[in-house]
Amino acid sequence: MRLHYLLFVFLILFLVPAPGDTFLPKSLRRFFCRVRGGRCAILNCLGKEEQIGRCSNRGQKCCRKKK
Repeated sequence: MRLHYLLFVFLILFLVPAPGDTFLPKSLRRFFCRVRGGRCAILNCLGKEEQIGRCSNRGQKCCRKKK
């Protein structure tokens, strides 16, 4: 039974996005952007938005409304 807890912890550690999450594929980055309440912007965030991450290595930014 303790093995299940250990596997669960490793699963969480590998799936939680970290700052500078460059190791994540683009599809996972987009998913985490949407989970955090953002959207992927091609060039820049709008005036009432803030950048909370990146959706791709080429410059797509993850933006959400400022609080």
